[in-house]
Amino acid sequence: MRTTRALAAAGAAVAVLALGAPAAVAWDTPSNIVALPSVIARGGQMTVTVDGCPRGGTMTSNAFPSTPLSPINGANETSKGTAAINGNARPGSYDITVNCSGRSLTRPAAFTVIGGVRGGFGGSSSSGATPADVAIGSALVTAAVIGGGVFWMRRRAERRI
Repeated sequence: MRTTRALAAAGAAVAVLALGAPAAVAWDTPSNIVALPSVIARGGQMTVTVDGCPRGGTMTSNAFPSTPLSPINGANETSKGTAAINGNARPGSYDITVNCSGRSLTRPAAFTVIGGVRGGFGGSSSSGATPADVAIGSALVTAAVIGGGVFWMRRRAERRI
């Protein structure tokens, strides 16, 4: 029973090392694409970082034009770029393709573009208080003053008894 557990633990350790070795060797090619934020509105700016891209390159997508990647100082083999999402991009998932030193990598469904919000009538066109807001606020303040006055008068009347 103990030898079975020891063999299982040793096999798991060998599997972890075997799976980690190809990732450690592949630093001369783009290996990881991270888009932040991963959900973005049309017209927004997104930052993309790429591991295994030491001299920079370019990134492309159907949601933004070709954008340069610049190496990050102090971060070995990593480049970064900022892309502006097209204002006419349709909502949905988009891929990012990175080209570094003649090698390319595509990350499918790297980010999602969301559409605009259909706000309707309430709060969508004013930059301050509307006449209706002022009327409602005035009515609430008036009700509070009257209620406070009634409460104060009632407490005053109770003292006389």
